[in-house]
Amino acid sequence: MEPRPWLQNYPKGLPANIDVDKYPNLNAFISEALVKFAPNPAFYCMGKSLTYGEIDKMSRQFGAYLQSRGLKPGDKVAIMMPNLLQYPIALFACIRAGLIVVNTNPLYTPREMVHQFNDSQVKGIIIVENFASHLQEILPKTQIETIILTSIGEMLGSVKGPIVNFVVRSIKRMVPKYELPNTICFKEAIQQGKNFTINSFDDHPDRVISHQYTGGTTGVAKGAMLTNRNLLSNMLQIKGCLDTQMKEGEEITLCPLPMYHIFAFVVNCLAMMSYGSMNILVVNARDTKSVIKEFKKHKITVMTGVNSLFNVLLHEKSFLALDFSNLKVAVGGAMAIQRSVNDRWKEVTGRNLVEGYGMTESSPVVSVNPLDGSARIGTVGMPVPSTEVRIADDHDNTLPFGQPGEIQVRGPQVMLGYFNKPEETAKTIRNGWLCTGDMGIIDEDGYLSVVDRIKDMIIVSGFKVFPNEVEDVVCSHPKVKECAAVGIPSEKSGECVKLFVVKKEISLTKNELMEYCRENLTSYKLPKEIEFRDSLPKTNVGKILRRELRDQ
Repeated sequence: MEPRPWLQNYPKGLPANIDVDKYPNLNAFISEALVKFAPNPAFYCMGKSLTYGEIDKMSRQFGAYLQSRGLKPGDKVAIMMPNLLQYPIALFACIRAGLIVVNTNPLYTPREMVHQFNDSQVKGIIIVENFASHLQEILPKTQIETIILTSIGEMLGSVKGPIVNFVVRSIKRMVPKYELPNTICFKEAIQQGKNFTINSFDDHPDRVISHQYTGGTTGVAKGAMLTNRNLLSNMLQIKGCLDTQMKEGEEITLCPLPMYHIFAFVVNCLAMMSYGSMNILVVNARDTKSVIKEFKKHKITVMTGVNSLFNVLLHEKSFLALDFSNLKVAVGGAMAIQRSVNDRWKEVTGRNLVEGYGMTESSPVVSVNPLDGSARIGTVGMPVPSTEVRIADDHDNTLPFGQPGEIQVRGPQVMLGYFNKPEETAKTIRNGWLCTGDMGIIDEDGYLSVVDRIKDMIIVSGFKVFPNEVEDVVCSHPKVKECAAVGIPSEKSGECVKLFVVKKEISLTKNELMEYCRENLTSYKLPKEIEFRDSLPKTNVGKILRRELRDQ
């Protein structure tokens, strides 16, 4: 296969390479954007917006406060919240203070929290009160010393904020009782930060910015270490793909995906920031009424999402009646875009859904379809600038065009490695190539297609679910002898988890097992179907054949 055959098909204006040294660090990029677009609204949530200038000031003060609490550059701080105005303030504050961000899904169970916090050696946490009771439960098992609490309504103003908090706490009862020591509220931390300044530190290109947790290709949750260079490179690569369509100061980006997810983190929070875009934050993407409401209220020009969200919207009459004349592009990531969904989206909005490919370990974008109308539906487009992609056989030999094999990636966006897991890193990055564990094909024009997953990973609404984790939880139930988890098709979420179980005790019921799963697994990891069997198919050495179960 000739090197980078896709370059001949790049749209006009898309550079073959990006300048990886354009910014010395992510802090420099963030500071430039916050000052350049200071008067512009940066983030909007539930009727309240903050300008780039306000984010600049608040994040500096918050970063200074974090350092004043004894957190030093290199320490890890978990951010555990949905899409709220607090998120970008906390994110930029940590980056400016030299702290490593550990983005944490707020829906995690205590078991999942303990693993991530201890694996990453988290010392501080910024958490929404809705999940504080879980933190109370696991706090003695962690190294966490600094706790900043916030509420859903805290940054929504003196009138709306208290109303929202009253509804959340007293009407919907979404905040279980908790007791946590030495906490401070988010706004008070910003206020106290006025009394301090951020101490300087060595912010070199290879400084780790974030531990983004992923199962990788082995199923064990690991922290992908993403550096200044990784995140800046991917931001610039994405920007290179968008430049022909975007205009500074004119973009309004709908952000229904959570920014703790690597896709929204880099595309919405960083790449669109380079245009001075206003990000419209949707707290809960499963609340389609909220998504549609923001579409009605704002002249959305860019939207990010996943196939399942696009599919749900297309079945809402109120969405079909919207004005899409301002919409330039809708980008789908994290899971495959179904052809039927794309066709219907184009029919309704007049625009194709733009599909790309990536993974947490590549910060995340590897390839994307062109935005100029030349997208090839059914492919994930061409590799982004400064990126090499090859298809390799089982011995890491490059295969010719049209032959399926493992997708391997090389570029400045590829992670430094997995935190404290050198053996796992060595398995995933071999001879400078990121081995994705996904099977694909590259055609002669350089378009990449993902044809299968080499591993048994299940993708539920864009989130990775690894059978090993689900099976470990289920098999810990005293009435379960053995089990297997596989992915099956789902119209709503692309895939969902089906569980095959061999009972140890005949009294075990599906309801009993589901309740046990709810206590130990985040909602998207929960099995949607449970089938009891007398035995499971196995190899001659006793390995359960998940593929055979899927095929059945």
